[in-house]
Amino acid sequence: MSTHILVIHRWRDRHALYDEYIDHDAHRVTYVTTDLGVVSVPGTAAAVRVVPATDDVTAVTAAVDGLSARYGPPDRVVALNEGDLDIAALVRERLGCEGQDTERLAPFRDKLVMAEAIAAAGIAVPVFADAPDEAAVRAFADVHGWPVVVKPRKGTASRGVVRLDTEADLALLRGLPAEPRIVQKFCGDAVFHIDGLWTGDRLGPWRASRYVNTCVDFTRGDALGSVEVDDPDLLPALGEFTAAVAGALSDEPWVFHLEAFVGSALGRVPRLTFLEAGYRVGGAEIPFVWREVHGIDLMRAAVDIQLGRRPDLPVPDAWRTGGWLLVPTPVAAPCRVTGWRLPEPPAPGEGPYAHVIPPVGDLIPRVGGYEHVGARFRFRGECSSDVEKAVVRTAAQFRLECAPQRPVGAGVVRHGACVR
Repeated sequence: MSTHILVIHRWRDRHALYDEYIDHDAHRVTYVTTDLGVVSVPGTAAAVRVVPATDDVTAVTAAVDGLSARYGPPDRVVALNEGDLDIAALVRERLGCEGQDTERLAPFRDKLVMAEAIAAAGIAVPVFADAPDEAAVRAFADVHGWPVVVKPRKGTASRGVVRLDTEADLALLRGLPAEPRIVQKFCGDAVFHIDGLWTGDRLGPWRASRYVNTCVDFTRGDALGSVEVDDPDLLPALGEFTAAVAGALSDEPWVFHLEAFVGSALGRVPRLTFLEAGYRVGGAEIPFVWREVHGIDLMRAAVDIQLGRRPDLPVPDAWRTGGWLLVPTPVAAPCRVTGWRLPEPPAPGEGPYAHVIPPVGDLIPRVGGYEHVGARFRFRGECSSDVEKAVVRTAAQFRLECAPQRPVGAGVVRHGACVR
């Protein structure tokens, strides 16, 4: 009897090319997805169940039970979005599937467990503590000083991250939903992300990028960009740091999205401090840039790992430079696009090579993450400086106009992206 593979899937775009990774004729491949995600499910799927949200435990459990009754319990469960890793682990435990369970997932999803593992390995990390309540945050700041950062232990996409500069800011915590949190000493160094594959004992292909603005700024309405770095003095240190982090969190293969603080120190040696890591391909446009600019599919490697296959990705002899830009909606979603304008670049190759801009009249849904934003852009070039100029120029010149789905006061709002 063929293998039953269950895929928990939420993207509308083609972030993952499942039909290229899994033989849908040789296996019974079923999908649990959403109304938005169903359009990118392969037509060769054995069955599809639509749920309100893929992190809705009750709905997903019911859908999986229905699929299991028809096709048998899944032999493997695939979930590629960070928001679906927890429920995939629960499904594996509940049905006795092979693969990552909640205990093995914890160092990648629970930021307190993650920070403890990194600190135990002797890797620099901002001082941290569990933050079960306001009193714990105050006690932490009394010892380590202000400002501090408080964030959910299982948050994604900078959801619920709060910077507190003084004791008076503790009031900001009172309106947040109840959930486990961690508190850390604030670090003002630049934030980089490093993406790639850990083979189990060494780095496979990897790329380091510097954020233009920050993920937290994006939640407040600023554009978010990223440019791959080509600094020959910085990259060796970042490679050593990344290998140390990846090995500290697992001695098995995994695809990583790692974030780190990068500051200057004596001489040309950078000061590297761990921020956090995800057991997944990076979000935003990262999977597309890797496929289109570098010819490497990190999603394929992530699927191979979850199916128990050893990932095998090529390492290019020479890398081009990629980058991306996200522009938020000018009003809170859901909102409808009423117009947009993007001037032609000064010369060919000095603008985005690809973009995803909702057409006029489209409704942008209220969905978390980086897919359903105002607009998405991808860039490539021969060096970091050229790509960064294109990112900054596009952010400054692009104009998006949206109207609230239920207008309150004035209707149309015009938005020019701000990249600092």
